[in-house]
Order: sequence, then C-alpha cells, then structure tokens
Amino acid sequence: MVITPRRLGPDDLSGCLQLDRIALKGLWTKQQWERELSDNSRLVMGIDAEDQSLIALASAWLVVDELQITSVAVDPTHQRCGFGARVLQAVMERATALGAISATLEVASTNAVARAFYAQCGFSTTGCRSSYYSNGDDALLQSRSIRRGRDFRTDQTE
Repeated sequence: MVITPRRLGPDDLSGCLQLDRIALKGLWTKQQWERELSDNSRLVMGIDAEDQSLIALASAWLVVDELQITSVAVDPTHQRCGFGARVLQAVMERATALGAISATLEVASTNAVARAFYAQCGFSTTGCRSSYYSNGDDALLQSRSIRRGRDFRTDQTE
C-alpha cells in the first residue's frame, strides 16, 4: 500500500467521524469535525486505504510559529504499520512550509502506547496538567522542534 497523505476537507467529514469513533472513542463531535475540516487555518491530513476509506489522520492548528497538534488517529486494524508516523510527519511538513518551528501536543499520562509513539516521533515531555481529563488523568505536555529557526519567545536561534 502506498502511503500518500493528503489534505482533508469538508468532503471527508463522514470518514473523520467514523475514524474518530473507532480509534478515538468519539473524542470530537460532528460540529467540531465540521469546523476542523472547513477552517483554512487548521491543518488536517489523512491517509486512505486502497478502498478509499480513511485509515489515519492528524489535525493541528498553527499559532504563530507553533504547531499545536490536536489529534492523531489510526484505524485499529492498520496500527503499527507506520501510518500514524507518516500522517503526523505530513502535518509537520505542511506546518514547516507555513513557518512553524516547533510542535506541541497533550497526551494522557496513562496512555503508554501513545506516549511511546510520540517519543518515537521525537517528542519529549515538557510539563504536566494535573487532572486535566474528565476521568482525572493528567495531561503530559510534549513538544519537539520541527525546523531550525529563530524562536520568537527567547529570540535565540535553535
């Protein structure tokens, strides 16, 4: 199977909803996905299976020069095949082209699989939000550099 991420848009709503249900347990509502897919300031990339069904996605917002990753999902029947890393990389490449120099995300402290995935993708923990999730789990703040450049917060070149 060729791994070719593509930009997702409003026509991909049903695929995003279906993938959200099976991979993220219904994390986002239909209205949230509609906004994510129709807002040009948001970056949403996906990978299709040979039958054209959506099997992986990554979404993010670009704020100044920081890419804020909001979700990464892979169909459970296609996990551990490199699709998550490829779609995440595609979002970071697109953001780099738009001026991003770093990427951030939040991950549940109890989600060992996701933490290992993000570590493999070069993310490291930079902070913690205690009891962030509705079940009381902490959110680990993670970040990584995605492009060399001047950091406007410190005025230093990385």
